[in-house]
Amino acid sequence: MNALFVLAERPSVYLASKSARRQELLRQLGVDFTPLLMREAAGRRRDVVETPRNDEPPLDYIKRIARTKAAVGWHQMGRRGLAPKPVLAADTEVVLDGTVFGKPKDAADAVEMLRRLSGTTHDVSTGVAIRWNTQIMLAVSSSRVTFRALDNDEIDRYVATGEPFDKAGAYAIQGRGATFVSHLDGSYSGVMGLPLFETAEMLTKIGFQVL
Repeated sequence: MNALFVLAERPSVYLASKSARRQELLRQLGVDFTPLLMREAAGRRRDVVETPRNDEPPLDYIKRIARTKAAVGWHQMGRRGLAPKPVLAADTEVVLDGTVFGKPKDAADAVEMLRRLSGTTHDVSTGVAIRWNTQIMLAVSSSRVTFRALDNDEIDRYVATGEPFDKAGAYAIQGRGATFVSHLDGSYSGVMGLPLFETAEMLTKIGFQVL
């Protein structure tokens, strides 16, 4: 693919996400970014509906949501009259036996997710999409995470910290949830929410000098 940009000293993108983890990881890459929160005309937040379709395979769902977030962010950029820059979006999901574990709805949902993940090896996949003009680039990072057996008391204590909320699968590998992980086969940054290898590779392909 031909570069679409003149190489710049620092890449600059719109980030179609409010995730603090993704912001931290972009800073680690040396990427300048502006958070782009999609809003309705009346000023209310408009989130992409993150619900799998009937019989939709988990990876297809993850790719669809990442692409949709990037496309929605791109159109929002245009409607707001912002200077054109690539829009980067991502979606992370935990998958166990074909079931997608998204963000818990409440404490009870977080407890149930963690009980089901206890003592298992599950998949964590992150789809990353970059929208620039008519093109949407997409990459997926999939990792295998093994949890030790968890007892009910420690699950309750962990949920009480508040860390599981807004996290796919109700845990944060970069936080206290790391104490549950006995083995990781794959990308640590991908499990956090933004795989650095794939993200840097895509930014390079569109002409940014990441390193």
